[in-house]
Amino acid sequence: MTVYEELVARGLIAQVTDEEEIKELINNGKAIFYIGFDPTADSLHVGHFMALCLMKRLQMAGNKPIALIGGGTGMIGDPSGRTDMRQMMTKETIQHNCDCFKEQMSKFIDFSEGKAMMVNNADWLLDLNYIELLREVGPHFSVNNMLRAECYKQRMEKGLSFLEFNYMIMQSYDFYALFQKYGCNMQFGGDDQWSNMLGGTELIRRKLGKDAYAMTITLLLNSEGKKMGKTQSGAVWLDPNKTSPFDFYQYWRNVDDADVLKCLRMLTFLPLEQIDEMDKWEGSQLNQAKEILAFELTKLIHGEEEAAKAQESARALFTSGNAANMPMTVLTDKDFNEEGKIGILDLMVKSELVTSKSEARRGIQQGGVSVNGEKVNDPFTFYEKTDFAEDFVLKRGKKNFRKIVTE
Repeated sequence: MTVYEELVARGLIAQVTDEEEIKELINNGKAIFYIGFDPTADSLHVGHFMALCLMKRLQMAGNKPIALIGGGTGMIGDPSGRTDMRQMMTKETIQHNCDCFKEQMSKFIDFSEGKAMMVNNADWLLDLNYIELLREVGPHFSVNNMLRAECYKQRMEKGLSFLEFNYMIMQSYDFYALFQKYGCNMQFGGDDQWSNMLGGTELIRRKLGKDAYAMTITLLLNSEGKKMGKTQSGAVWLDPNKTSPFDFYQYWRNVDDADVLKCLRMLTFLPLEQIDEMDKWEGSQLNQAKEILAFELTKLIHGEEEAAKAQESARALFTSGNAANMPMTVLTDKDFNEEGKIGILDLMVKSELVTSKSEARRGIQQGGVSVNGEKVNDPFTFYEKTDFAEDFVLKRGKKNFRKIVTE
């Protein structure tokens, strides 16, 4: 099986512009490809994880990835998949987020000895002269075609700012700049980015001629992967300070039965033959498949030692209810009110089992919250410091636990 055939078999490819050219480049290790990451937070999340897996997979086959950090496009904000405009970030916040991305990617992608590159589109976008850009790029974009793009159509009724309207042009210019500066001959992105990516391919061909190598591939499930990076209690981050290795493991351990094999194919580096054998698994065997998925992905992000610890803790928790093995939340004096008490709603937010008090209240009303095995029915329940002297286990749903202790 060729590299390209494996990408298709794993369900990663949705559509391409020139399949034969792309096969030639990828299968022979000649692809210099980029994937963009806009720094909208100070950590990558599971939605980015799918792109990182693809970069690693292609790098292992001899191709050269370019991780493009969107320090410039982040100043505008991608309107794709949004019903409102993103909040504007300061230059300082964007730079901080870019620095965090670089550190995380360096642990995943091999940037040594020219094997990969990490660049920031702020290096060329922030210095563009507006009039020169209009003259150089403007004639090559049809406003009519842009308005037909999915990323813009869904915003037309609620209003699309001129700021966001320029995002397609900026992303297209990225491919043009990377092609000229670094010989980048291929771009990857989610299926929600297809129109923006075609704009880059077309810009290169119009500016540099039809013989210019400029390929486009989309990841079939990249946009779905962004949804996968969200849970009821917020985003699943790759930063262990934001999502612990245990919680990361638990997220994948709890995927739906219908998704486990899909995730194994797309995200792990297990042989397809091994995964295909799991297609025959049913019932309790699916739980074993989920354990394999959770372990493999936690190992990729946090290392084998942390993955083993997370797996051991999860097994101990669900077989014996051992509170010593579960993630812990530490309360300080400032978490208690003047009477030395803390409410169940605040406790759930503090423990990161929910993102808001309203979400905590709904969980209680639906009967999904318990303390030490006893269901909590009153959202106005309060606890004193002495309540946390011994094991205090807060549970939301079937599989989300926190041990609560005080300093």
